[in-house]
Amino acid sequence: MKHSEDYLHNHYIHRSNWLRAAVLGANDGIISVTSIAIGMATADLSKQSIILATTAGLVAGALSMAAGEYVSVSSQTDLEKADIERERQELIDDPVYELNLLASIYEKRGLKKETALLVATEMTEHDALKAHVRDELGITDFAQSDPLQAALASGFSFAVGGLLPLMVCLFSSTNFLVYALYCISLLSLILLGYVSAKAGGAEPAKAILRVSFWGTMAMGTTAFVGHLFGVKL
Repeated sequence: MKHSEDYLHNHYIHRSNWLRAAVLGANDGIISVTSIAIGMATADLSKQSIILATTAGLVAGALSMAAGEYVSVSSQTDLEKADIERERQELIDDPVYELNLLASIYEKRGLKKETALLVATEMTEHDALKAHVRDELGITDFAQSDPLQAALASGFSFAVGGLLPLMVCLFSSTNFLVYALYCISLLSLILLGYVSAKAGGAEPAKAILRVSFWGTMAMGTTAFVGHLFGVKL
């Protein structure tokens, strides 16, 4: 029989925390920064203004993503820790009730009443808190989030994604800037959707369709807004 860690390596759930943050950051970096650049370009602003706005969007977006991810995951982690401490105290205050509660959980999952109680008893004797945290609260070791890891993954991936439209703005002709931004960003989103789906063991076609649709919507909307409020400098 394989070791539990080897078993987890055959699945993808243990990648969910960092993969979600990294994909979200890269996706937002590409879409947000490209949308800013397209909106500025369709407003008929100078290339210098477009580059400045794109750079500002890249820096602000990366820092915002990192800070937001850190605060969000930290809040979730604090909530999990509070629930674990509460569960620890409940096990001290009323261990019999907690044992029966654990047995009822196993019974609802399909075990016979006698078997459920036996399993609950053995799990309690082995590690009561761990059993309740996992089966009652639904908190597992590999599901617990690391705020710093999530923040770094999100901020870094946003910056990497945002660098692409910035490079396009720097090296593309102003006359073809909007088309270059859209085409290159869309291709990047398709690649990102494919890679993230493969890394997570999901269906690539669905991921590609999602990022392509919402990316096009975002870029199209900012292009429309830029066109409506176009100015001549």
